[in-house]
Amino acid sequence: MIIKNAKIANKEKAVSIIIENEIIKKIDYDNNFEKYLSDNNAENNIIDANYNYVLSGIIDPHTHMRDPGLTHKEDFNSGSKACARGGITVFLDMPNTVPNTISKENLLAKKSMMIGKSYVDYGFHFGGSKADNSDDIKNIINDASSTKIFFNASTGNMLVEDDKILEKLFEVSKIVTVHAEDKMVDKAIKIAKNTNTPLYLCHLSLESEIDSLKKAKDSGMIIYGEATPHHLFLNTEDVNKNDKSKMLLRMKPELREKSDNKALWNAILDGTIDTIGTDHAPHLISEKLEKLTFGIPSAEHSLELMLKKVNDNTIDLKLLSKIMSENSAEIFGIKNKGLLKENYDADLVIVNLNDNSQIEEKDIITKAGWSPYIGFQRGGKVLTTIVRGNIVYNDEKFSDNFIGEEIKYINK
Repeated sequence: MIIKNAKIANKEKAVSIIIENEIIKKIDYDNNFEKYLSDNNAENNIIDANYNYVLSGIIDPHTHMRDPGLTHKEDFNSGSKACARGGITVFLDMPNTVPNTISKENLLAKKSMMIGKSYVDYGFHFGGSKADNSDDIKNIINDASSTKIFFNASTGNMLVEDDKILEKLFEVSKIVTVHAEDKMVDKAIKIAKNTNTPLYLCHLSLESEIDSLKKAKDSGMIIYGEATPHHLFLNTEDVNKNDKSKMLLRMKPELREKSDNKALWNAILDGTIDTIGTDHAPHLISEKLEKLTFGIPSAEHSLELMLKKVNDNTIDLKLLSKIMSENSAEIFGIKNKGLLKENYDADLVIVNLNDNSQIEEKDIITKAGWSPYIGFQRGGKVLTTIVRGNIVYNDEKFSDNFIGEEIKYINK
């Protein structure tokens, strides 16, 4: 495959990207794609980017695909389809499914169930248990992206409140991701520091949490921070618009004040925030309106929303790619992904930065059937999503082949 007339970040002239055996073989900065044509790379295997930007495929480190156990809300197939629509070429799935992914047996069963179901590549986080599953963590350490530990409310056996058990879970983990809010952020940081464990703080939402993260980074800890699109683009004013939004726009952590939005954006600009994770947590709209239910769908619009901040010059494409792709690959040790670079996997997304149309209900892909961003103006539109050289989404059409595979880890 050849992608011609492609614009890439920090290059004035268009380039050609040559893909062979699922890998980026060559980036031709003179855009001389003709010299790479062969019998195996004929004209019908050329994509014309038409001078739109090509980015490294987005890596979403934080999704809840609801599979197994809650598949009326979402499943691996529908959730990965939403990812493909949104330019996400890798997603990492959280363990609070039914059953919880807190034993080696459950992890292996979950992996087996998902083979052949995904449009894009994927990985799994493993869950820490209040019953102390540190032995299981030791046995799966090379089979999962992290150990996810809940310091605040969760489902099943995943809320861990015993300090001794928390320390044991941290000690045996290669990296711990946490759901920790407000003062629990400081507690997680303290345990990570005491156990010398790399720490990843999910969905930071408060200015005070950013301050704690900065102090920890300044102290020399290996610690990372994640922000979500909803905590960047929505706040309490959106929740309080009407009775419907008071039910729909509820998640954990809750939406915060405008000042917290600003603090998060400043933390992206100064490098304190490392990644954008969607916390894609779909529920049917009927469930959301019937009773208070926490979580929203977000995967298919995260990139298009973030591109708004490219268009208004808040961030550039280089920083966007760093926080939406490169950093997640580095933090979780994902092999051969995260960069638009020769010899890396050909995970790519083509975006039209001139398409600032509104997000419409008819375009929604997630099984949840709704989005908090309907009516929002996008900062650019995803045109094509490519996973390891395979087109999975193009011109609003999806491939019939579910080519997604489980990611590989560095030094696995």
